[in-house]
Amino acid sequence: MDPDLEQLRDFARRYTAAWCSQNAASVAAFYSASGSLTISDGPAAVGRGPITEAAQAFMTAFPDMQVVMDGVGVEGGTSIFRWTLIGTNTGAGGTGARVRISGYEEWTIGDDGLIAESRGHFDTADYRRQLSSVLITAGRTRQ
Repeated sequence: MDPDLEQLRDFARRYTAAWCSQNAASVAAFYSASGSLTISDGPAAVGRGPITEAAQAFMTAFPDMQVVMDGVGVEGGTSIFRWTLIGTNTGAGGTGARVRISGYEEWTIGDDGLIAESRGHFDTADYRRQLSSVLITAGRTRQ
């Protein structure tokens, strides 16, 4: 099903708010019961339970996490949701680093109007660099 652009924008705005809510189940509610979420070529989280767990991992790592919708559109029949995640890695075992990473999700929307498949992409090397920047800075400060 190809949603019209205004419906897609509304859906993406609500999805963004769910990511900012610190309620991982509210993110999973945007997925079909057997929907899948793949984050940067990692293993797919299939079903609402595993999607909730994947979202919770980010929410736990970044208790102050904010997700900004940078844009949404349709390219070649695929819905594209562009976003920026901003947060401080202060969850359990966190580095204390402030992170700002942008990426996008390619969505296949099912007949039920929910996400059947999301393939997420962001620069994982830059993400890891940002996470470790406080440790690197601290190491240089001590020398």
